[in-house]
This record gives sequence, C-alpha cells and structure tokens, in this order.
Amino acid sequence: MPRGTAGDLTVVAVHGVGNSFGADVTPERKEELRAVRAAAWAGHLAEGLGITAERIDLDFAYYADRLLPRIAEQGGGSPDGIDDPLEQEMLTAWSTQLGVPMEVVQGHLTAPLRQITSWVAARFDLAEGPLSVFIRVLFREVAAYLREPDSSVRLAAREEVAERIARKRPDVVIAHSLGSVVAYEALHAHPELRPDLFLTLGSPLALPQVVFHRLHPTPQGEPPNVFGLRPPSAGRWVNIADPGDPVSVPPQLSRHFKGIALDHTAAIAPFDFHQARNYLRSAATAATIGPYLGV
Repeated sequence: MPRGTAGDLTVVAVHGVGNSFGADVTPERKEELRAVRAAAWAGHLAEGLGITAERIDLDFAYYADRLLPRIAEQGGGSPDGIDDPLEQEMLTAWSTQLGVPMEVVQGHLTAPLRQITSWVAARFDLAEGPLSVFIRVLFREVAAYLREPDSSVRLAAREEVAERIARKRPDVVIAHSLGSVVAYEALHAHPELRPDLFLTLGSPLALPQVVFHRLHPTPQGEPPNVFGLRPPSAGRWVNIADPGDPVSVPPQLSRHFKGIALDHTAAIAPFDFHQARNYLRSAATAATIGPYLGV
C-alpha cells in the first residue's frame, strides 16, 4: 500500500536498451555517469508530478556493461542488416507480431533491414533513420541478455539490478523496456526484495518467441492459457504502454501475466517513441507514483 508520507520517495530505476556507457569506462567515470542518469530520471519524474526533484531519492541500476562481453562476442554485424541468427529470429517474431506482411518479413535475410524499417516507420509514423538504428540496438541487446537461460552475462545483469535494489530498499522500482525484463527476473530471483510498487514502462515482456517464452521463471499453463506471474516480492505491479510504441507488443501485459494491478494504455509521445523520459513525465506515471509520495 502507498506509504503516503511527505518525505522522499526512494526509487530504483532500471534502464532499457541504448544506455551503454561504453566498453572502456573507468569505475569512477561509471559512477559519475550513473549519477547523471539518476538525476535526469528524477527530474523527469518530478516534472510529471509537479514537484521538486529533491523529493525523489533515485538510484540508477546500470547493467548495460554486463552485456558487453556477449555483444562483442557476436560482433558488430552488417551496417545494413542483422546477421546473427538469434537476432534474425527475434526480428522475424517481432515483425510478425506488429503485422508486417509475410513477404516483407521473409525477405529480411537477403534484403536490407530497411524493408522492415520502412514498413514499421510508415505504420507508426516514425522517422526511418533513427528507427533503423534503434532496431539494430534493440535486438543486439535483447539477444545478448536472453540468448541462454543461465549465461554468465544474464546472471550478472540480473544480479547487478538485484544488488542496487537490495542496497536502496526502494519504495518503487521503475523499469523501462529491456530493463523491465531484467528487473522482472531479478525480483523473482530475490523474493527478499520487497518494493511497494513495480512499475514497468514500454515493456516487451509479453513478446512471444522473443521474450515471453524465454523468461525465467518460465510462464506456466497449457496453450492458449499460458501466463507469467507477478514477482512475489513486488507489492503491486502496474504497467504503462503507449499504443504507438512498437516495442511494447503485444499490448496489455495483463492478458499474459497474472497479478498486474493496473495495465494502462496511454498515448505518451506520438512522434518520439519508446523514450524513457516521455514515460516518466506522463500523466499515467504521475497518477501511479503520486500516492506513494503523498501528492
């Protein structure tokens, strides 16, 4: 239940794709960059809530560096497409879920990635250039995390997030994009971590063949009634997804996971898709977070 105090709200934020600080960052510089990101996330939250950022005590759980060994192992790939077989498989499943025509989906192995990018860009009214870059980053990082069920890379990323939560003991865990997958697994793996609220933003947790069927713990049941479960350590789970966000598909996580208290579908930023800052500033996020801050 919301604590409803007028004091600081403690938050652990778990980032999504495209947030790497780089391969050669020193520990000192890493902490500096973590502090910068934490301040930015707190500022975005405060803006949406209409309060000062000083009222939000936010720690930034940074796990992207844990994925770098696997990304380096797979190589950079083609600048015009996706060469890794698992990334190709994930791209196909994602494209199918979005409704990309089969002739476009099946042609992606021999044709440039821009065929799929063009279709998705037109469907969601997005700029092709940034979308193409984002798609390559998305599947590179998702594949790096989910490639094997118990890889050292996956465990290291999950434990990094769990450690930040254990250290902060936050009221709220906010997880965006791939971060919602990492945080979901971290909270399941550590039932002693007990945030009052688990808030997922722009989450791909239900994406079949890409994320959903690779989760640990594995969703249970017999098709078509297969469900994931709310992490037992999370007091309340709320999900927010922009219908114009091509990453948070299929929509409405509550159709695929049991224990979600609220499942908001809200227009966040029509022409600036999947950005954490837009979700953090949104009215839906403010309405969800406000009671935990007493506003």
